[in-house]
Amino acid sequence: MRKKRPAPADPTPDPTPPPTPPSAPPAESEGLRVELQQEHDRYLQTRADFGSYQRRVERDREVSARGAKRELLKALVDMADDFDRALLHIDESPHSVAAGLHGMRRRLGSLLEAEGVKSFESVGERFDPTRHEAVATVGDFAGTPGTVVDEAGHGYLWNDELLRAARVRVAEERTASRV
Repeated sequence: MRKKRPAPADPTPDPTPPPTPPSAPPAESEGLRVELQQEHDRYLQTRADFGSYQRRVERDREVSARGAKRELLKALVDMADDFDRALLHIDESPHSVAAGLHGMRRRLGSLLEAEGVKSFESVGERFDPTRHEAVATVGDFAGTPGTVVDEAGHGYLWNDELLRAARVRVAEERTASRV
């Protein structure tokens, strides 16, 4: 049995146009435009808020890293002071020990310097509470009262910012003696 072929499609176009979707009333259309604008504004505000958040997180991270580095550098300057105290008593030690301590102190000094840490001198300067920590006063000093007589520990700057105050002994103010 033979199958019938389907009839060819009618090549003439349909004279009726396809139905158009019903248009929204003008008030509803305006309401949708307003809602779309509000959503776009919220999107832009959220994007701006997120950018601010990212900058704040980055700033906080940098502050935290700087604080941690500061604490590490303070520990290293304490170690430098320990080396300096040890080197004051090196005379009784064998030459190899003395050479080793001097070498380690130089390396530590180089490392601190590479990080922007520098010690500063205080002896002979006027006591400055922003740079000095008074650990004692000296009453029998012939110099000007309020002058730093000697250092118990060096002061250090980190990139021109105070890292650690110098620990100093200061000349006492003289009081008039009573007769």
